[in-house]
Amino acid sequence: MQGLEVRRVERCGSTNEVLMREGRPGVLLIADEQTAGRGRRGRRWYSAGATFSIAVQVNRPVREFAGLSLVAGVAAARALRGLGIHGVALKWPNDLLLDGAKLGGILVETRNNLAVIGIGINCRRDPSLERRVRRAVAFVDIDRDRVITGVARELLDALSQFEREGLEPLRTQWERMHAHGGERVRVRLAVGRVLTGIARGLDPHGGLRLDTRAGMRAVRSGRLLL
Repeated sequence: MQGLEVRRVERCGSTNEVLMREGRPGVLLIADEQTAGRGRRGRRWYSAGATFSIAVQVNRPVREFAGLSLVAGVAAARALRGLGIHGVALKWPNDLLLDGAKLGGILVETRNNLAVIGIGINCRRDPSLERRVRRAVAFVDIDRDRVITGVARELLDALSQFEREGLEPLRTQWERMHAHGGERVRVRLAVGRVLTGIARGLDPHGGLRLDTRAGMRAVRSGRLLL
């Protein structure tokens, strides 16, 4: 891809960790196997198939970086829909779903204006994956390289739009793809408390808006419980 150094390794601990350690933008790193993939809040990240990270320089205020996982989700969903996977939806803040089952995940790590965006999408059936993640898992029967190329191109386009216009136009797209929009959901907050309310889209900073008994609340950090 133009302007991007593309590398592939047979195995590494974590593609995000490698690119964060290198600390330079303009790199796409693909791993055939990750032995220590990381999810949000230090959880293990399991995927079967397409696992890669992109390191980019983001020329927006650092306070806006919280929206990058949402930008990446929109890009991945657009790419997969373009490949004929029309049931792809987004779960706040960083999951890809297919018919309600987890298809993939996104992890964004930043340092100054460097952002490393890691994406894992299940492109081969692995019966052990559901046991490891303890939830329903979906797979797409598409060549892994086609998935990576399509998602990476859409991601670069979405990041370019984010740099020009901020989160707002992508926020609208995210809300159209939200798997749980208008539903009653529970969110475990970073402090451990569970908040219940009707999901009403995103606030301007990417927080999940919940219509609770106490009024509208924007959750900036938490985990959706289903």
